[in-house]
Parts: sequence; C-alpha cells; structure tokens
Amino acid sequence: LTAITGINWGDEGKGRMVDLLSQEYDIVVRYQGGNNAGHTVKNERGKFVLNLLPSGILRPEVVCVMGNGMVIDLAHLDQEIHSLREKGIDINPDHLKISNRATICMPYHVQQDKLEEQRLGAAKFGSTLRGIAYVYGDKYMKKTLRMGDLLHLDEAVKKRLVTMVDSKNLVMEGSYGAAPI
Repeated sequence: LTAITGINWGDEGKGRMVDLLSQEYDIVVRYQGGNNAGHTVKNERGKFVLNLLPSGILRPEVVCVMGNGMVIDLAHLDQEIHSLREKGIDINPDHLKISNRATICMPYHVQQDKLEEQRLGAAKFGSTLRGIAYVYGDKYMKKTLRMGDLLHLDEAVKKRLVTMVDSKNLVMEGSYGAAPI
C-alpha cells in the first residue's frame, strides 16, 4: 500500500508520481478533490492532462477508483473521458469505478464561484472557477446530490433537488443579485 498526498495547493507532481508508481499496482484510488486539479502526465503513450480521473487511468491493467471524497462535474468527466478515448485510452466499467457517494458538482456551484470572485474584485482569492469550494460547502450542509442518486431519480431525490435549488436561489438572488437558477 502506497499513499501519495500533497503538502500544499498543488503543482507538486502527484499525478506524475501516481502514473509512475501505478506500473506496479493493480488499483489506484483518488480519494478527494475535483476538476480543479491538473495532472500532466508524459509517458510512453503520450502527453495527457487529467483533471478528474486518477493518473492510473492511462494503464489498461490498473483499476481506477474515484472515491467518495471526490466532487465530480459530470460534464467535465464526460469531456475528459472522451478526450482520452480519442487518444486511444480504453476507459470502461472494468477499468474505472466511481463511488456512489461521490458528490456531484452542479452548474450553480460553478456560477457561485464566478460570482464570488467578481464580488471580491481585487481581493479575490484566485479560484480555479470550477465551483469546488462551493460543492464541498454544500456537501457538509447536506445540500448536494451524490453519484448514487443518479441511479434512483425518484420523487424523493427530485424533491431534495428542488429544496437545494430553492436554498441556492436565496444566496444567488440575495447575495449576488443574480437571476434565479
């Protein structure tokens, strides 16, 4: 068992190290974070830029897991998978597992991130504008959907989504003067 963790905000080479070490492992797990990450990997198959997928995805014999601590922007995930497939990387359910407890990054999280950076002006904190902090905030307030919810889009999930959007609109309209979602 080997764990690679960062000690700062990034740019530490974690993705490159995971790619290198994944040659010797059967499973690679990304346990947290979202598409604000940027892992550039150069190997015998080419140069790849990954944001969401674990770096082990480039090795067909490795099972990659996106863990329950991750926040997943579905549109970005689709785009990243499509881009890798265009470069000859096989991605399939035997090779990629996604936790049913991973949190979904909604478009309004990205919108709120951008609105807050605009509000802060010169005092902005330099967000990647991907909504990650707002997803995690909502996660801990129990105001998010998780990947497993997509398997059961029943009335209870739809009702929860309506209450989440109503709550987010209080912030969007009241704090930012933005149009409702």
